[in-house]
Amino acid sequence: MEWKGGWVGKILRVNLSKEEVKEQDLPKDLALEWIGGRGFAIKILWDELEPETDPLSPENKVVIATGPLTGTITPSSGKLVVASKSPLTGGYGDGNIGTYFAPMLKMAGYDAVVLEGKAKKPVYIYITPNGVEIKDASHLWGKSTIETEIILREDHGKNIGVISIGPAGENLVKFAVVISEYGRAGGRPGIGTVFGAKKVKALVAEGWNDIPVANIDEAFNLAWEARVKLLSHPGYRKWIGQGTMMTIEWSQEASVLPTNNFSEGVFDAYMNIGGETMEKVYKLLRKGCFSCPMPCGNLSIAKMGKFMGTWAELDYENVAMLGSNIGIGDMNIVIKLNRLADEWGVDTISLGNAIGFAIELYQRGIISQKQTGKLELKWGDEEAILALAEKIIKREDIGKLLAEGTRAAAEKIGKEAPKYAIQVKGLEVSAYDCHAAPAMALSYGTSPIGAHHKDAWVISWEVKIGRDKLDKSKVDKVIEFQRIRGGLFEILTVCRLPWIELALDLEYYVKLFHAVTGINYTLDNFFFIADKIYNLIRAFWIREYGEWRREYDYPPRKWFEIPLSKGPLAGAKLTKESYDKLLDWYYEARGWDKNGVPRKSTLEKFGLSYVIETLEERGITLSE
Repeated sequence: MEWKGGWVGKILRVNLSKEEVKEQDLPKDLALEWIGGRGFAIKILWDELEPETDPLSPENKVVIATGPLTGTITPSSGKLVVASKSPLTGGYGDGNIGTYFAPMLKMAGYDAVVLEGKAKKPVYIYITPNGVEIKDASHLWGKSTIETEIILREDHGKNIGVISIGPAGENLVKFAVVISEYGRAGGRPGIGTVFGAKKVKALVAEGWNDIPVANIDEAFNLAWEARVKLLSHPGYRKWIGQGTMMTIEWSQEASVLPTNNFSEGVFDAYMNIGGETMEKVYKLLRKGCFSCPMPCGNLSIAKMGKFMGTWAELDYENVAMLGSNIGIGDMNIVIKLNRLADEWGVDTISLGNAIGFAIELYQRGIISQKQTGKLELKWGDEEAILALAEKIIKREDIGKLLAEGTRAAAEKIGKEAPKYAIQVKGLEVSAYDCHAAPAMALSYGTSPIGAHHKDAWVISWEVKIGRDKLDKSKVDKVIEFQRIRGGLFEILTVCRLPWIELALDLEYYVKLFHAVTGINYTLDNFFFIADKIYNLIRAFWIREYGEWRREYDYPPRKWFEIPLSKGPLAGAKLTKESYDKLLDWYYEARGWDKNGVPRKSTLEKFGLSYVIETLEERGITLSE
């Protein structure tokens, strides 16, 4: 089977230690069996990393991968995946980012970039169809991501794509991300940290070549039809007005809005930071990615107080984690915190978790002012919170500990601290409280990168069908969404929001894949590949940990041990018995044993027989 379009057929390899740049033909089996994005990333990292590679060593690698639909006229196709072995979790880590860098990379002639080794001094990589240069970035080191991108655009023109890191990545804060276009972030599990360890400040892509398309007329007609459907959807007007910010009000109503370090699901001042208020008072512009007919970016500006005039791009996760989760009900302060996080190049979700974790420990007497650097930590105290955030980025006082992530910090602090670390496998939970949402808790527990909503956002469905309902339908829904959200969209690689928010049929993506590549795959073909990817990612975690326990797939202890005390769900908490039942069903459906390890027969089914020998060499016992 040959492809006629979609992929441009090249992988760029940059060896920073040797200052060498090489071009590699895209292997046919990699394209047809792993498709792109997350598929490319996990296959390359599995094949090329030695077990127990130190994530911050030169031996670790970063994979930056597009998919066959990236950069085409497919709606919302400006996506790519950044991946590496995570310094935050010690397992597989990735994230996707909506950016013009993605289509520019393909138009420069590459489906993916692999960064290897470590530079002797700060560098950035400049990629064009005419060649690739490793350029000095000493003048950029120490600058914010926004300053960095402005300077790079002054040097190389406006028609470029940029991804860069800020001081968080340079200082090896374990949850540093890459940033593009002054506010788009990707790589929650510390991919920006790996950039920093490798002394890579930025990648710049400038492309002008056409991306091949097998049947341009068919692709155009499908894309046009899809866009018409999106723009005529009844929810389109509200979507472009608020984007994901409308979820603040929904989460409050559903009692899942993270409040005071996930202690509650409701927040008294939710309206002040909600989508309605944002749209009417603070929003200036809406911003979208390449080829996006439904832009979700809410470029907003502080209107009063000492931060008046500060702007940032807002979405639900950022605002909930840097608002209600740390007790802040003033949008002006939330905007300031978001802006600082973007400048620093740090994940807003983990930052909000780390701050909330520290405040709760202080309030409970587990840490003292001596440890905080004389800060008195209180919910909603903007001055103390801003000072703490800066300490994390600079690794000062308790910030040095929090910069390692809440799991590592809790283990170091000891006492009851681990109970208040809201994380799974080392990655902090994103903005949905699950005291009364067992299916969503399962989604967090089984996410392939640690606690993240991206792969299986089932909470809206769960609220509709019944939170107390306990049957296999909840497991089926989690796996269905993992196949679609964490599989199909992460390998093609395009945005999932047209499907989620405005009900664009999945068959459009199947048809567009055929129109662009010339290859006939069905949804079942893509779901098979998604399951194969999930099994290889699970095997990667097991290989790196050298063992596996089902407890690694448990959600935070707090949701089991401390019930909600406010709102309509007061008294609610998860039970171990119910969660274990869901987890048993999940493992069974995945073809994994009772501890969450893939069976030999499952690995063989997906053509992953080579994984068996590797895991057995690591002392892992595999069931038949």
